[in-house]
Amino acid sequence: MGEIAERKAEARGRAEALRAAAHARGQGDAAARLGAELAPFAGQVLAGYMPMRSEIDPLAVMAAHRGPVAVPVIKGRGQPLAFRAWAPGVAMQRGPFGALVPESGAWLVPRVLIVPLLAFDPRGYRLGYGGGYYDRTLAVLRAQGALTAIGFAFAAQAVAEVPTEATDARLDLIVTDEAVLGPF
Repeated sequence: MGEIAERKAEARGRAEALRAAAHARGQGDAAARLGAELAPFAGQVLAGYMPMRSEIDPLAVMAAHRGPVAVPVIKGRGQPLAFRAWAPGVAMQRGPFGALVPESGAWLVPRVLIVPLLAFDPRGYRLGYGGGYYDRTLAVLRAQGALTAIGFAFAAQAVAEVPTEATDARLDLIVTDEAVLGPF
């Protein structure tokens, strides 16, 4: 394991504990802030995520979006994410890492993407779980055209600096329970 990989692994352990403590305190105004940031994207495809563990919950904002909504589906190791149409009440099943994914539905290409994370820094970088799925996905979607990537997190998940390497993608905004950071 290289130096950056070791630093990321150590940071993940600390970040999960911080996020779990923040989750126990509740989301505060996070959903309202996220909804306000998404308002200009009405009518466009939004991709959110099905929260796992102590991730901050975007589901109410996704359900309220005026336009198509999708959630990520892992198609295979080392591949970018694909996005399947989602709405409240759609039939779901467990995906490869335990996240719920729609059993069926149209494949969509998002214009705006709500991104989960373990930690973030003031430069707009995020620390994820280590699979590289969102970094690959952001690279592909940005190469295809306009995309806004919004990290969604508790303010307590902020760190001074996320260890980064060339393949790590910067977010455009980060919305927390306390503030909106960016654009980056």
